[in-house]
Formats: sequence, structure tokens, C-alpha cells
Amino acid sequence: MKLLSTFLLLLVPLWTSCNFLDCNDVYRQNPIQPSGVYTIYPIGSTSGVQVYCDMDSHGGRWTVFQRRMDGSVNFYRPWDQYKMGFGNAAGEYWLGLENIHHLVRQKKYELVVDMEDFEGNKVYARYSSFSVASEFDGYFLQLGEYIDGGAGDTLTRHNGQKFATFDHYLHAGTENCPKLFLGAFWYFRCYYGNPNGVYVWGADGSKYEVGVIWYSWKGSFYSLKTISMKIRPVQ
Repeated sequence: MKLLSTFLLLLVPLWTSCNFLDCNDVYRQNPIQPSGVYTIYPIGSTSGVQVYCDMDSHGGRWTVFQRRMDGSVNFYRPWDQYKMGFGNAAGEYWLGLENIHHLVRQKKYELVVDMEDFEGNKVYARYSSFSVASEFDGYFLQLGEYIDGGAGDTLTRHNGQKFATFDHYLHAGTENCPKLFLGAFWYFRCYYGNPNGVYVWGADGSKYEVGVIWYSWKGSFYSLKTISMKIRPVQ
């Protein structure tokens, strides 16, 4: 009996970790868990993916699905890679549209976009709800009300748009926005924001709008130092 009890106790953390849907679940298991890389299972118990959990910003519990910080990862990639995800959760990465879709269809989520410029200024944009449709529907974006955090409301312009990459462009217009601006996003003829654009240093004189852009804060010529897009369940 003692051997069985010990075995069951060893299984508890393993079973629990295999059922983390998001970083909110990580927090609920242990509220003092620090920010860092954890494994979650948005699609099922056999499909674990690593994410960065932000346990500090804006009350914590955030599941980061996009992060730029140093230019170490190339974000100019085809549809299949944006669908499945790429990069390293300890640094720059994209979680994957399929993972994001399965995650947000199970609960109601809110979104925050944290960003910093090369002068050390930090702002954010927050949205009361965030969801992404299935691949059949082009992973189109749905956002709730904008909540001001100093960054300005760049993302509402992209609301209702389908995701686009240079090899998979679904917009009704004729422009191939990913090719024009060297990124991938929910573009709107073409965009106000380009979080997945080319990583360059601030206003370095590069081609118009190809950088990591948040138009309503720094305009079209300034590429940000860091940006991260993160979600958590609405309380």
C-alpha cells in the first residue's frame, strides 16, 4: 500500500503538467511560479508546446504567443511555419496559428501587447477580448474593446482580417502585403502594425514600414526594440 501511495504521488505532478491548457493553469497550480518557459497542451495531451509565461506584467498569468526582442529569429516565413509555430520560447518565437486557435476557442481571452523602444520607453495596448478562427476561415482575427496603455490603438484596424504570409495571401485587395512589408500578419491593405516585420534598430532609415512597427505609437519608420503579444482568460 505504501509503495502504491508513493507511485500515485509521483504521478500527480506529471498528470497535472500534462493538462496545462495555458499559463493561467500553471499559475493556478502554483501561484508563486516565476515567469519562464513552460509546456502547455492547447490541442491535446499528446501535443505539448513550449511557451513563455509572463507571471509579472499586468497581474501575470499571460501566455505569450509572439515575442520579438533581439532579431535572433527570422520571421519572414511561409504559411506552414506560421501555422505550426517556430523559434525558441526562451527568446523570440511564434506559437503557431493552430495552437493559438485551439487555445482561444476553449475560453474567452483578453490580449495585451507590450512594447519598448530603443530609448527605454515602455507602453502597451490592451483588448478586452481576442480570438482567432480556424484555418478554414483563414485564422481571421476578432478583437474586443481597446484599453489604452499609451501605445495607441493600432490593432483595431486589423480586426476581422485573415492572416497572411508571402505564399498565402487571402485579402480581397490586390496587394501582397507580406511581400511588400517583409512580414506576416492580419494585414489590412496593408497595415497599421507589423509586429512580425524585419528586426532593425529604431528609425534607421530602412525601407518604409518593413520593421517591427506599431504605427499609433512610433509611426511607420521606427522599428521597436521589443514587442510581445500575450493572452489570458478573462476573469
